[in-house]
Amino acid sequence: MNIDLKDLRKDINRSVRIALEEDIGPGDITAELIPAEQKATATVITREDCVVCGQAWFDETFEQLGGLDVIEWHVKDGDCVKAGKVLVTLKGNTRRLLTGERTALNFLQLLSGTATTSAQYAELVKGTDTIVLDTRKTIPGLRTAQKYAVAVGGCANHRIGLFDAFLIKENHIEACGGIAEAISKAKALYPEKTIEIEVENLDQLELALKAKANIIMLDNFSTEMLNKAKKLKPEESRFEISGNMDLSKLANIPDKLVDFASVGRLTKDLKAIDLSFKLASC
Repeated sequence: MNIDLKDLRKDINRSVRIALEEDIGPGDITAELIPAEQKATATVITREDCVVCGQAWFDETFEQLGGLDVIEWHVKDGDCVKAGKVLVTLKGNTRRLLTGERTALNFLQLLSGTATTSAQYAELVKGTDTIVLDTRKTIPGLRTAQKYAVAVGGCANHRIGLFDAFLIKENHIEACGGIAEAISKAKALYPEKTIEIEVENLDQLELALKAKANIIMLDNFSTEMLNKAKKLKPEESRFEISGNMDLSKLANIPDKLVDFASVGRLTKDLKAIDLSFKLASC
């Protein structure tokens, strides 16, 4: 299930508060150069094509600084825009505009970068049976924000954290004493939770199928191994491919071999979008 923006208000408030605290500290001394009551208009323009994401974090930045007279968005989260597009117009206290500029842009450029990357992967699997998932390889403190951006870009969220589903990996299997033992303990502890287990070869796959894991992660399987795995797959099981997935690897996976592809690059190797904040005095 993808993260919904309406469920993120607490996280947005916290993330913005921390970001402003680390940037402003005891006060913005450069903003003190400007008369306290001066007002201005500003615009944010994208310098490159992108999928827009992060409006709630942008707005919350200025809200926590005391608010502006006008924040007028000309786009919405999920819109694909071309370089040169004016994304938002701001009007209000000049000091607040300049104090909040960097923090607001940081959220908008980061989350738009995540959404833009995700859109590329979503487009690649469009019309196939494979769903691209994110991972927990997120920027610390911005887990839900990045996962929201992934969904805005058209991909899907894996588990949010360690609490909402089992993902039994190599080290868990070793510590539990084997695949069957790990899955059995998971079912006994939380029978209502989804159980996913990682396997690295066909022998491990057969053990995972026998133990009836809900999802089996096929780690670094070749196309030949995937074809063999498909022949073993019962109708109720779901397969997920993983292992340094990128656009070229994903493009070479034949349709109908896997249900999911988990891609750490969606949130880990992102490129922030180049944005410009332009101020004009009223």
